[in-house]
Amino acid sequence: MKLNLAVNGVKQQIQILVPAPACRFCLGRGPERSADVATPEPGVYSVLLDGRSYDARVERTIGHLVVSVQGHRFEVEVRDPRRWSPNAASRRDGDIETVRAPMPGKVVRVLVAPGDTVEAGQGVMVVEAMKMQNEMKASRSGRVLAVAAKEGATVTAGEVLATIGSPAPIA
Repeated sequence: MKLNLAVNGVKQQIQILVPAPACRFCLGRGPERSADVATPEPGVYSVLLDGRSYDARVERTIGHLVVSVQGHRFEVEVRDPRRWSPNAASRRDGDIETVRAPMPGKVVRVLVAPGDTVEAGQGVMVVEAMKMQNEMKASRSGRVLAVAAKEGATVTAGEVLATIGSPAPIA
């Protein structure tokens, strides 16, 4: 799983290869690293990294996390690029939005058909990647102009799944 981070405003990406407790990860384009992580109490993490032990206290605030490690305070914003946001997984060309696959995978469900009306945030298609099902959503209201991928199809990252245009005029 890849996550986009901003630590005290500095952007970086982390790829979690194996989750805690025996965590394996890569920071940016760096080498694979390992850490043992335990949670002795909620909001407290005991981390063994490179032979050194760290206690991290994590507080959730609006929009970010505050992580304190050995007297140092870090403001951390975490964004999962697979999660829907108005600008993610789509591109707009004037009155047209193209919903694209954010990663390679298999289409397991098509939720709309050409001519359907969709609302912003409504699911358009479900793509399975790495044994996880991800719902691709419309970032705008409108009418489905085309559905490019069929159920069962394998798609590549960036491949067009559907096209959404302006709502149909009221007659």
